Amino acid sequence: MFDWLENLATWLVFDILNLEKNSHLAEALHFFIYDTIKILLLVLIVIFLMGIINSYFPVEKVRNYLSRKKLYGFEYLMASTFGTVTPFCSCSSVPLFIGFVKGGIPLGVTFSFLVTSPLVNEVAIGLFIGLFGIKTTVIYIISGVLLGTFSGMILERLKLEKHLSPWVQKVIENSQRETEIFEIKKTSFKNRLPSIWKETKSILRGILPYVIVGIGIGAIMHGYIPEGFFEKYMGKDNWFAVPIATLLAVPMYSGASGVLPIVQVLVTKGIPLGTAIAFMMGVVGLSLPEAMLLKKVMTLKLIGVFFSVVTICIIISGYLFNIIL
Repeated sequence: MFDWLENLATWLVFDILNLEKNSHLAEALHFFIYDTIKILLLVLIVIFLMGIINSYFPVEKVRNYLSRKKLYGFEYLMASTFGTVTPFCSCSSVPLFIGFVKGGIPLGVTFSFLVTSPLVNEVAIGLFIGLFGIKTTVIYIISGVLLGTFSGMILERLKLEKHLSPWVQKVIENSQRETEIFEIKKTSFKNRLPSIWKETKSILRGILPYVIVGIGIGAIMHGYIPEGFFEKYMGKDNWFAVPIATLLAVPMYSGASGVLPIVQVLVTKGIPLGTAIAFMMGVVGLSLPEAMLLKKVMTLKLIGVFFSVVTICIIISGYLFNIIL
């Protein structure tokens, strides 16, 4: 499918720039050109397709649906699934959190949405397809949805509402449930396209610097770090590799666009895919900046419980990935 792109990168590096074959610089530059064009093309397509879906399922409708439907336990799965089609990162957690709990959605269901939304979105899906293929992408989407589902179910059972910040509790007490039914504007698909394309370009412009930087770091690692360097410390034989990778990710913060190209190189250098994905999930879904934002709406105890449950689920997912793939 991308043979033409492989030929283009080879022509640019070896024929136009006349770099020596098998040199570190040539390997790094070839990787950078090939991956940059391929990833941006795929991300553009996926963002546009997800924009179409999101135009029919805006977050207001999601909130309205979850707060009014009796789904008999499936609301966690539904909330987590909705999280995959909404373009939010963990930095959006505070306004989303307030909006959802104010709308009467149970805390655990809200957590299901917030866990999945930054992990599995149009950018992550596009990058995954480009870097790891369809099969791995499907498994990742399913694992991300299940991660949000089970995290929300566990957190709901713990009855943590009393650990919301006093300000949020007051907002909930003073708010009245909206009674109107959210209606989708009856707009034709043709008339939706301009706004969808505008949103697509906006998202692409926003992630472009992170994609370039991420691929650049990955290219340097690909060209200059020898095979087996990481495998020595974080290979399949090291049972502590997954939790170590997850915990190391917490001090960092990046979207999927910045960290996934690095994950690809880690895999090519010998780190098992499950371990690398656990690291990525930790970077995207758990971070100190996110904890600081959540401090506005949660007590430290609730933040600690939330992070602990999600961390355990990520570690389990990492082990399962290593077994399946």
